[in-house]
Amino acid sequence: MKIAGIQTDVVFRDTAANLAALETTVLSEARQGTDLTIFPECYASGYCFDSLEEALQFGESIPGPSTDRVAALCRQLQTHVVFGLLERDGDQLYNAAVLIGPAGLIGSYRKVHLPWLGVDRFTTAGERPFEVFEAGGVRIGMLICYDGGFPEASRVLALKGADLILLPTNWPPGGTYMADFAINSRAMENGVYFTAVNRVGTENGFNFIGKSRICHPTGATLATLDQPTPGILRAEIDVQISRTKRVVRVPGKHVIDRMADRRPALYGPVVEPHDLLRPGRDEAL
Repeated sequence: MKIAGIQTDVVFRDTAANLAALETTVLSEARQGTDLTIFPECYASGYCFDSLEEALQFGESIPGPSTDRVAALCRQLQTHVVFGLLERDGDQLYNAAVLIGPAGLIGSYRKVHLPWLGVDRFTTAGERPFEVFEAGGVRIGMLICYDGGFPEASRVLALKGADLILLPTNWPPGGTYMADFAINSRAMENGVYFTAVNRVGTENGFNFIGKSRICHPTGATLATLDQPTPGILRAEIDVQISRTKRVVRVPGKHVIDRMADRRPALYGPVVEPHDLLRPGRDEAL
């Protein structure tokens, strides 16, 4: 699978303009043989809303108008797209990402870990199990932005068979260390391709830093856009590499298998509630 991450600005509160730009970009990528094009978090609407009431105006169902429009494009071009949007379900609002292909909507994900920032101050945390979807013969897991800083989420997707984990994101200043270190680590520790696609530009007083990156299952950087300017990063996904968890470096002397060598019986505290995880958000509330 050939993938492309689109590091771009977003027009705040203008879904029509953002989807029109998406269509132009995906058409260009499809002509170049790209199989999957990935856009940032909250791409359809923007991110820096100041109230739930304001943000709800831009929430929509999944499937819904935006996913239907992109599905028609994917069907026409025989390609796949991932992009972020706000999902409205009754009076609940979720920060979501969707994977769409030639046959329509393949799957969606609701952001599980919510920082005290932008629209995430008002969205509901996702409670669905982490899920892996298949597209073009590649097993794909989706996370969103802050989720990338929680290694448990990526590990669950890897254990469920993900070849490629996608992280649409909106990193502002302060996200530099996540971009520089965590993305490579998530790829290496799980033996998967890991792609983070950030946005650029300024929105409602916040700047976005770019630094999108695609990483190899070894943790090596395959492509990166380090400057806060629009650009496209590309790579090819080889599932034989992501599915080969047992790596023989020196036969009989040096073998690495981070899945087989796990010790789950010792990891209990990872899933136990801990009061130290709550005060920051609760105090902000």
